[in-house]
Order: sequence, then structure tokens, then C-alpha cells
Amino acid sequence: MKLSVLDQSPIRKGSTAREALQETVALAKWTEELGYTRFWVAEHHNVTSLAGTTPEILIAHLAGQTQSIRVGSGGVMLPHYSALKVAENFRMLETLFPGRIDLGMGRAPGGDRVTASLLNPTNTFNEQDLVQQLFDLQNYLNDRYAPGSVQAKVRAMPIPPSVPEQWLLSSSGHSGVLAAHFGMGFSFAHFINPHGGPEAVANYRARFQPSENLEQPQANVAFFVFCSNDPETVHRQQAMIDYRFLQYETRGRVDPFDYDDIKTVDYSPAEEARIQHNRQRMVMGNAEEVKQQLEKYADRYEVDEVMLVNVASELDERLESYRLLAEAFELKSVVV
Repeated sequence: MKLSVLDQSPIRKGSTAREALQETVALAKWTEELGYTRFWVAEHHNVTSLAGTTPEILIAHLAGQTQSIRVGSGGVMLPHYSALKVAENFRMLETLFPGRIDLGMGRAPGGDRVTASLLNPTNTFNEQDLVQQLFDLQNYLNDRYAPGSVQAKVRAMPIPPSVPEQWLLSSSGHSGVLAAHFGMGFSFAHFINPHGGPEAVANYRARFQPSENLEQPQANVAFFVFCSNDPETVHRQQAMIDYRFLQYETRGRVDPFDYDDIKTVDYSPAEEARIQHNRQRMVMGNAEEVKQQLEKYADRYEVDEVMLVNVASELDERLESYRLLAEAFELKSVVV
């Protein structure tokens, strides 16, 4: 099974955005060395605990700091941008790093709706607008437009030697239908929604229509994952991610914190119920436990690639988590 990474560039308590991005670079280099398949970075806006706002810029830096691992967006939030500009950004990346760029796309705001309205004042999150954007984007990436159309007068530049892989990201089944229609890869965000994923992936496969960029359906699934062979470390990270989720759900944001800040927090019965629900979005434990759970999920989803989202509070613990899983899955590095 292939393992890949989705990194959100979390900002630790007492740290800075610059340090968080430096940690993302360190993780990309480390996971490449360990044999991970791809390294995606997220897009979030007006979120003080996450440093990743512009994946296309961070991708360029990461690809320049690595040699072979695929680097991409997890994902670009299409409603904020024009299809032409997204095509230009990723054609530039593909020109600089041919054969290594993934264009992962989503429709979520990546933050709150007020911020989304400022990023694109004309954005209505209309379903048909998204369909049109995907149609336009594929035309720009593949240089195909009907003669006489307005778009036919414009080419997305530069023209790269290859086309970046295109993935549609979603926590529901509907985007899987769109990914199938446009012949794109499909990534299901189990770390956002733990229900309906296997059915969404199966429906994507059943409806898949080959495109010039992808002949066969290609799917993966993403989980929050933390691995340590020290039970106390697992307990501490579990407590912190439980608290993180509740803060997002009740306050709409998470301010940086550490374990000492939350270790004595008492939760209400309703909060305890949310904690138990949210634990379905994650896989945590020692190396063997995590390996077994991920293999079970991979069987349920019928995928051969799992993406790991790790927001552990300490960089060394994230590095060790990725190392333990690379060892457990016997990943092979291709770095010379």
C-alpha cells in the first residue's frame, strides 16, 4: 500500500508561521526519504493556528527542496479563483517540475464565509459555477477550446511538457460524481467526514469516464493519523486533537495550545459524545495498531493509497510517526 501526506502547517504554541512552514519543508524532505508517494499542502484562510494559505507558492518551494516525491495541493479552493489563473499557476509548476505536480481541488471555503466573500466577492458557491470551472480548467490545461469561443483566444501559459495530475477532494459523494465525469482522481476526506466514504468511492469508480489525463479511476482516502510506540505520547496527542476538534466546532477557530493547557479540562456529556464521534475521523496507536486499522480502511474503501494528516504538537513526534509507519508498511525510498 502507498502512503502519502497531507500537511496543514500547524503553528505550535510559542511558535511562528515561519517556523511552521520550515517544519513543513522538513516533513517533505523526511517523508520523501522514507518513501512516501506524494506530499500535499492545504489551503486555509483566517485560521490563526494554520500557516498554509497559498498552496501554489508553498508547492514551488517544496518541489525545489525535494527530488522525486510528488508535490501538490490538498487542495486549491476553486471558488476563490478563476480557472485561468489556477491553470497558469499549475502549468508554471509543471514546467518547473515536470511529472511531479498534483493539482488537488476542492469547493469548500477553507475558512469562514466572510473571508470567502472577500477572496472572491462574486462567489455564490453555486454548483453550476463549480462545474463550469472544472470544464474551463481542463480545457486550459489541455489546450482545447471550441473554435470561435472567447476562451479559444487565450492560452494558459507557460506550456509545460506534461499535464499535472488532477484530483477532486471531497468529504461527500457528490464531488466524486464530478471527478468521475471529468476523468479526474478522487480523494475522500475521511478526516472531515467519517461516514459514506466507501460508497462515495465505489460510486466514483462506477461512473468514471476516462479523460486524456487519466484512463482508469484513481482514488485515495485521508485520515488524521498519529503513531507512537509510547502509550503516554499517544494519550497526550489524542487528548490534544480531541480538544482541537471541539474548539473548531464550538468557537470556529483554534488558538495555539499545549497539553498542559488542556489536560485537566472537564467535558460535558454532549462534548464527550462529540469526542467519540470525532475519533472516527482518526487512527491513533502504536505502529502495529495503526497499520492494521489503515489496512482495514483500505480494504473497505478498496484503495491502495492512504493519505496521513498529522497535527501532533511537536515536530520530532510527527517525524517519528511517519518513520514508524514507513517501517511498518516497508516503504522504499527512491531518493538517490
